[in-house]
Amino acid sequence: MQMALCIAAAMATQALWLRRLNIPGVGYLSPVITGFGLSLLLRADTLWLHPLVACLAVSSKFLLRIKGKHVFNPANFGVGFALLVLPGSWVSPGQWGNDLALAVWLVALGALVSQRARRDDAAWLFLITFLGLAALRVLLLGYSWERGLEIFGHQALNGALLLFAFFMISDPMTLPDHPVARRLHVVLIALGAAGWQFLHYQPNGP
Repeated sequence: MQMALCIAAAMATQALWLRRLNIPGVGYLSPVITGFGLSLLLRADTLWLHPLVACLAVSSKFLLRIKGKHVFNPANFGVGFALLVLPGSWVSPGQWGNDLALAVWLVALGALVSQRARRDDAAWLFLITFLGLAALRVLLLGYSWERGLEIFGHQALNGALLLFAFFMISDPMTLPDHPVARRLHVVLIALGAAGWQFLHYQPNGP
């Protein structure tokens, strides 16, 4: 029910803004992806929260723009807003587990989507940077080889990490167009994510 309400609210909000701004031929794939992403990432104890967040997330595409680009990925904006402002919302990265089959499916599908958007370089750079920092942390903590591989594998196969890399940070409407700026943008986000998770120990958000 939450997923249906979330996607319906996202599509209705898109229709409202397209009509309000008289923008033709845009379509509804973007709000469907946003609604689907919010349904997968965000948890809530009420039915109204997902539709509200979907409306805010899609609206952010039209209201928060710089030179034709989104300031935030809509789904990321929605999740962040909900965690910071709305009571009764949370995220649970552990829900994805660390299943190899799921990871392979996400990588295959995500690589296809990001490659078609011509932003697969951003997804791979984010993963290389973040997982490189995860590997460095394992080495610095002095784990045994076997235990270190287990911990690194737990990070590398995390479904939430792969979903973010291939379906969010690679969003062409959010990334800078210039290759150097795009790479710097991705590396800074990877550094921030690693610092938040490994130094502040808050993988579930604030």
